[in-house]
Amino acid sequence: MIESRKTSETDIRLDLEVRGTGNYRFDTEIPFFEHMLSHISKHGLIDMDLHLRGDIGIDCHHSVEDTAILMGQMIHKQLGDKKGIFRYGHFTIPMDEVLTTVAVDLGGRFFFKYTGPELDGKFGIYDAELTLEFMQKLALNAKMNLHIVVHYGDNRHHIHESIFKGLGKALRQAIALDPAAAGQIPSTKGMLE
Repeated sequence: MIESRKTSETDIRLDLEVRGTGNYRFDTEIPFFEHMLSHISKHGLIDMDLHLRGDIGIDCHHSVEDTAILMGQMIHKQLGDKKGIFRYGHFTIPMDEVLTTVAVDLGGRFFFKYTGPELDGKFGIYDAELTLEFMQKLALNAKMNLHIVVHYGDNRHHIHESIFKGLGKALRQAIALDPAAAGQIPSTKGMLE
């Protein structure tokens, strides 16, 4: 599925397949962001081909935020009525001295919570707090609950990498089709938004 988002601040084209093989290609001019997105793709088996141009002469905020908005919308759209999916996913990932848990619910309601060390500083031109901006906007537009807990850790790179890898793993579980519940809506309500 290919979608675009064009504003006065960004021009994005994204080809996304939630049930892919983990292939990715990025052209964003933000190397650290590409590195983090590669973990969602590889560990979530989500195919991504992203072309992004934004007002990075100001900073990377609009580029990261708008990518998350588009990606979230596409995940929600591709899941449709969500028949047969597991819906829930969680993963605790060790990354050397860091331990992080990411949990998701694709039930159609937005909630985002991060617990852990303050994310500050820079990775090249990428401001560290943009990781939380990305996660919040992704959860909002995918209409999912997203909980992230960094239990402990020191290395800033490892902390961010564990968050994105954990998200990939949790999404992979939640998006996967449950063979024991083929065609069933994973809710006692009989529907999910």
